[in-house]
Amino acid sequence: MKKQENSITRRSQRDYSLAFKLQVVQQVEKGELSYKKAQRHYGIQGRSTVLVWLRKHG
Repeated sequence: MKKQENSITRRSQRDYSLAFKLQVVQQVEKGELSYKKAQRHYGIQGRSTVLVWLRKHG
């Protein structure tokens, strides 16, 4: 069996710049992505990471 490569890139906390966080928050606030879809799309590991960003930067 061949191992399938996952297209989602996992990131660690230190990879998130302020500009990246604001971009994700903006997309969620505009309704382009839900916070869960944003998590999957950008490979954000923490379950509540995007929610914390929304509270802090939204």
